Amino acid sequence: MDNFFTVGARVWLREDGQFLPSTVSSCSGGVAVFTTDYGQVYTYKQSTLTRQKVHAMHPSSINGVEDMAGLGDLHDGAIMHNLYLRYQQDKIYTYIGSILAAVNPYKVIPHLYDQASVDLYSRHHLGEMAPHIFAVANECYCTLWKRTESQCVLISGESGAGKTESTKLILRYLSAMSQRSLGARAKAASSHVEHALLESSPIMEAFGNAKTVYNNNSSRFGKFIQLHFCQKGNIQGGRIVDCILKPPPSPSQC
Repeated sequence: MDNFFTVGARVWLREDGQFLPSTVSSCSGGVAVFTTDYGQVYTYKQSTLTRQKVHAMHPSSINGVEDMAGLGDLHDGAIMHNLYLRYQQDKIYTYIGSILAAVNPYKVIPHLYDQASVDLYSRHHLGEMAPHIFAVANECYCTLWKRTESQCVLISGESGAGKTESTKLILRYLSAMSQRSLGARAKAASSHVEHALLESSPIMEAFGNAKTVYNNNSSRFGKFIQLHFCQKGNIQGGRIVDCILKPPPSPSQC
């Protein structure tokens, strides 16, 4: 345990069943003081500390990783801490293998979804570039032609997490790829279908959303969006089906 008591060392401190990212603030007279990244201060006698109570933080948790499958610390505290480190740098996307975790930034991040990003991720496979929702959309689009089978993207999360916006971003990317696959003459005819799909979501939200403590515009229903592509790679049609209807918010949520 001696190596854990170096001033400045990064450790995990277990309190109330949670792993807290902490720093050794001081160590003298047989007493160790830990300061968590959330501002709490804990003081313990060194003789009472065990490896179950405090253990060294793996370098992957100290620096953060793009793919949490590579984390050396395998517990929920490490996952939340890694997401927090990336969030502080406006890196709101993180992989967990082939799964993409997204954190709502509640602000606009410049150039994150511009045309340059579309072009960049359209030229790379999943995992070759920094985590991004366009990488997932591109993998789905490319796999459609590799396997000649229907593909599906499942978007899940709590109220206000950004599910609706993520859906719009995937549709926008697929629309851009669809337009790229067409010649100049065909683009005008195809754009009407894509425009209708992109604009239908706000119309549905106007009838079914509600205000909650987490989100001023919370969806009260789930959506199944189906797109139909032709062999040339462009969108020829689609449909949106409401499903998983949610009950209205309780008075405490309004």
